[in-house]
Amino acid sequence: MKPARTKTPRKLVVKKGSQTSLKDPVGVYCRVRPLSFLDQECCIEVINNTTVQLHTPEGYRLNRNGDYKETQYSFKQVFGTHTTQKELFDVVANPLVDDLIRGKNGLLFTYGVTGSGKTHTMTGSPGEGGLLPRCLDMIFNSIGSFQAKRYVFKSNDRNSMDIQCEVDALLERQKREAMPNPKTPSGKRQVDPEFADMITVQEFCKAEQVDEDSVYGVFVSYIEIYNNYIYDLLEEVPFDPIKPKWNSCSTPMRNTDFVPPQSKLLREDKNHNMYVAGCTEVEVKSTEEAFEVFWRGQKKRRIANTHLNRESSRSHSVFNIKLVQAPLDADGDSVLQEKEQITISQLSLVDLAGSERTNRTKAEGNRLREAGNINQSLMTLRTCMEVLRENQMYGTNKMVPYRDSKLTHLFKNYFDGEGKVRMIVCVNPKAEDYEESLQVMRFAEMTQEVEVARPVDKAICGLTPGRRYRHHPRAGLVGEELLVTEMVLQSFPPLPSCEILDINDEQTLPRLIEALEKRHQLRQMMTDEFNKQAITFKAMLQEFDNGVLNKENYIQGKLNEKEKMISGQKLEIERLEKKNKTLEYKIEILEKTTSIYEEDKRNLQQELETQNQKLQRQFSDKRRLEARLQGMVTETTMKWEKECERRVAAKQLEMQNKLWVKDEKLKQLKAIVTEPKTEKPERPSRERDREKAPQRTVSPPPVPNVPPLRLRHRRSRSAGDRWVDHKPASNVQTETVMQPHVPHAITVSVANEKALAKCEKYMLTHQELASDGEIETKLIKGDVFKTRGGGQSVQFTDIETLKQESPTGRKRRSSTVAPAQPEGAESEWTDVETRCSVAVEMRAGSQLGPGYQHHAQPKRKKP
Repeated sequence: MKPARTKTPRKLVVKKGSQTSLKDPVGVYCRVRPLSFLDQECCIEVINNTTVQLHTPEGYRLNRNGDYKETQYSFKQVFGTHTTQKELFDVVANPLVDDLIRGKNGLLFTYGVTGSGKTHTMTGSPGEGGLLPRCLDMIFNSIGSFQAKRYVFKSNDRNSMDIQCEVDALLERQKREAMPNPKTPSGKRQVDPEFADMITVQEFCKAEQVDEDSVYGVFVSYIEIYNNYIYDLLEEVPFDPIKPKWNSCSTPMRNTDFVPPQSKLLREDKNHNMYVAGCTEVEVKSTEEAFEVFWRGQKKRRIANTHLNRESSRSHSVFNIKLVQAPLDADGDSVLQEKEQITISQLSLVDLAGSERTNRTKAEGNRLREAGNINQSLMTLRTCMEVLRENQMYGTNKMVPYRDSKLTHLFKNYFDGEGKVRMIVCVNPKAEDYEESLQVMRFAEMTQEVEVARPVDKAICGLTPGRRYRHHPRAGLVGEELLVTEMVLQSFPPLPSCEILDINDEQTLPRLIEALEKRHQLRQMMTDEFNKQAITFKAMLQEFDNGVLNKENYIQGKLNEKEKMISGQKLEIERLEKKNKTLEYKIEILEKTTSIYEEDKRNLQQELETQNQKLQRQFSDKRRLEARLQGMVTETTMKWEKECERRVAAKQLEMQNKLWVKDEKLKQLKAIVTEPKTEKPERPSRERDREKAPQRTVSPPPVPNVPPLRLRHRRSRSAGDRWVDHKPASNVQTETVMQPHVPHAITVSVANEKALAKCEKYMLTHQELASDGEIETKLIKGDVFKTRGGGQSVQFTDIETLKQESPTGRKRRSSTVAPAQPEGAESEWTDVETRCSVAVEMRAGSQLGPGYQHHAQPKRKKP
């Protein structure tokens, strides 16, 4: 596992574990429980002691092509179906208990789906004690003879411990023993047969290193987290027979009903560690006593019967074992009365409720609500692990959402470097739990990548070791000293008989004196030899010490060089790992960006294809519409051509009739003037008239050559004065005969002060469109006056208007029927307007010829 260089952001406070750069990954172990029935389908296979493989059961197809998918997951160690509780304890929990006795914290929790064996692993069953009773047994086997007397350590409400002297502790014991129902169980009671088989451990287990110069105390507490509320399972609920109890419906309950305990709050102590405020902590002195306290709280824990498990845990349970140790004083007789020297370590054993799907458990009502809260807290735990992993792998600084759940908020100190963290993943190999087991495996695989800072060792108090046995030598050392003295005495020659039977005996005393002198000489020789050997040994020892010191110096120098080399290599490795992680992160970002771009490309291609299809449809519709419009235009053109031909023919006939009428009138007038007799002209027939009528062209007669007119200039009335002729550049040149002309005028396009100073008159030529569309020119005239400031001002006095009109733009006559004109009125027919506004009407099928019925008629407007 690669070490991480960053941590989750926390308060800027120096804490335990923050001064070391060493980190350990979260230890994740896997335990596979045996199948309930031999004929059940199995989906989990143990490959080796570190790998398991998931097989897709029948009915589950993860790929579209129907192939089965097999996935392998690796753990720190895998325990198969035949693993005993002792083997599991030796690997997982034994190191945590060893660290607990050394003053370090530990967290062990079981995780898995409902019915995977989590409670069996933690608590055990009759004849097979779980991890919890084995941890208690190892603790008391290690500190059994070094425990302090009861009530020497006393817990307070601030997550710390107080020390009492022997007298205060004795008074406290007498006070508690005098109570009729003491809360603390006595170690002299008989073990409850209900759990006696669980705590009977055949194997003796003990910690290797125990500080003999300290005294120890063990305190236990038991809580549960139910629906994201914390409850104390060891709390003694007081019973008031007078005051009625109220339920959730605000109605009084009977006094004999059970009153649920109040939920507890999480607090932060002076060292920024989280604890449950007001939680009951019981001091225990043996394994039986501690397990009895646990069993008392276990009966209050919430369990229920679900479709998957007959006794399913509906809450997360936390059993805390707090070990308090304080050093002995300099004499080794009593506890050192200094609160700062107390070392408190804690081991938390957590039995998580199983994650479950409601469609399988058939949960309803309270069970459904409980399942939702369980899944929510486990999801928060997973989210915290993911954020921790991302912060450590990619160097980000995201906030870990510990406060989203009471479970993660309580144990956030462990993930910040307050102790070791171990997780046992319990799985059920049956095929029905395949999908849940797959999610559990993924979570376990991700958790292994989270690293926790390694806690530092406790500080040494500075007192002399071996204080406990200084004034109480051990019996073994005394026996060895006596044995050496006896061997030395046996090396001397034996003394002669010292019994004097006669007063005149002169041989006994000389023999005794001679023997004593020999012993004295032998002793002196032995002393001299011993001194020589001591000097020689001292010299050899000194030489050996010098050699050892030189070797130590040499080795220390080599070690320093190696350490420098190793530190340099570590820095290089860290740099390369950081660079590698950065590149991996960039590659991941580029892969995600590439996938996003590819998805956008596919979407744009699909959109382009859709637009092309749409354009093709529109183009085909447009071609069909053009063909349809072309047909309609062709049809309409043919129709209007026929209509125009018809109208032209009708107009030609009408004009021929008019010419015929005019010619007929002229003939009659000529006949009247030249002949004396008037004869009624013979009316020709229509066919004859058509045959005799000359062919006339429709085009108008040519215009005669008219000489060009000479342009005339309109002379201004005030020609004697000097003028400023202001003609803007935007004016249009007209072709009228009358043009404004002022002699000796200064023509300007923009009025200026210099021109106005030289003239007395001012004229502005202004053009605008009239209502009939013709250009109307206005000559705005004025007088120029000098101002007092030396400038000029213009006062307008007159306006002349020049307007050009077309002769055809005059109003036509009304369309009323005109009376019959006399025959001699020749002048009216020569007028242009009259000729254009008079028409001859001859009805189809009439017997009369043209000229006999006509009336004034307005010209038709063009269609």
